[in-house]
Amino acid sequence: MAGVLAGCGGPGDSGDVTLKLVAADYGDSAANSSKKYWAEVVEGFEKENPGIKVDVTVHSWNDVDREVKDMVKKGEAPDLAQIGAYADYAAQGKLYEADELLSIATQADFLAPLSQAGEVNRIQYGMPFASSTRLLFYNTKLFKDANLTPPQSWSELQADAKALKARGVKIPYALPLGPEEAPAETLMWMLSGGGGYTDNVGSYALDSPQNAKTFSWLRDELVGKGLTGPTPPAELNRAEAFAAFSRGEVGMLNGHPTLMKMAAKKGVKFGMVPAPGVNGKAQATMGVADWMMAFKQNGHRKEAGKFLDYVYSKKNVLEFSNEYDILPVTTSASEAMAKDRGHTPLGEFLKELPTSELYPVGKTSWAQVSADIKKDIGKTVGEGGDPKSVLGRIQTRAMTAENAE
Repeated sequence: MAGVLAGCGGPGDSGDVTLKLVAADYGDSAANSSKKYWAEVVEGFEKENPGIKVDVTVHSWNDVDREVKDMVKKGEAPDLAQIGAYADYAAQGKLYEADELLSIATQADFLAPLSQAGEVNRIQYGMPFASSTRLLFYNTKLFKDANLTPPQSWSELQADAKALKARGVKIPYALPLGPEEAPAETLMWMLSGGGGYTDNVGSYALDSPQNAKTFSWLRDELVGKGLTGPTPPAELNRAEAFAAFSRGEVGMLNGHPTLMKMAAKKGVKFGMVPAPGVNGKAQATMGVADWMMAFKQNGHRKEAGKFLDYVYSKKNVLEFSNEYDILPVTTSASEAMAKDRGHTPLGEFLKELPTSELYPVGKTSWAQVSADIKKDIGKTVGEGGDPKSVLGRIQTRAMTAENAE
């Protein structure tokens, strides 16, 4: 999956600087690989900046974080990396701060929730590169057949799930709390119950009364009533839930923009609504972002900053977002997309982004906490599950990891 896109011009021209960028591949085939996107960006940038070359290596998401980790370990950090997490490198003092790199206009253009998620101790190191939010997807045919309307509250969601079950729908509501992406489903439900991973000062609050109440409701009112299908939530992964939805076997589930393409490809008609909350629409939905960062090792601060200002131009951010059906990370590109595509399904996700809440990725402890959630959160909703004590254990380990930072 790795390929190098060398910049134009011969190497070794006097005074030239060559930036090395390692990036993730957002394509699902050679035809739409991110290599093509970066080739165009590099070509345009090098025309405007003849003294700077850019070499881009693109890896699959399965490999890219590990590749960068290995490079850093060997003392061969790239100038720039576009990967899944930045906090460890920031904590080790290996990254430039965003304001050492970007023009004021570029930095100010990032959407506020994404900028904040890129901070460690209130200093931004992670620059958001791609983002998405989540909505509740529902199968319109199954809903129409059962004469249902999409739910706006938990009680309506349960009533819809019961009606679907009565009509023989295999999985009325898919609840993927399996190890693949449990932290996402977990955060969506926590937010819809008025909780979250952290409190309003940014400390872990996994065992808050709101979170315990949310998982007790899931255990008793959805899982306990047989409304989540034959696979226990602790064993159901997101990929399997999405595949089942695309086969027409699922009534409702939380999904991101990729699911639109998957379902449409299989001919499944669907609708999307904001996540239901306890008594009406949830106050916030989950947002996710992938990150760009610049390593100090090679000392190319000025050149890296110049390239990043170019990368984050409205034109380039829009092109990338449109190519891969993901949400722009800047205000200027978001406004342009809302104008062009606000009426399309992607526009529904776009509306949720300004109030979204992201994982606490600025904490170096988050990787450990995320692993604990993947391992244990499914136990909260199983038969005899005790949400309070499971969440309490995860919270204790989270605080230990946090204090070790």
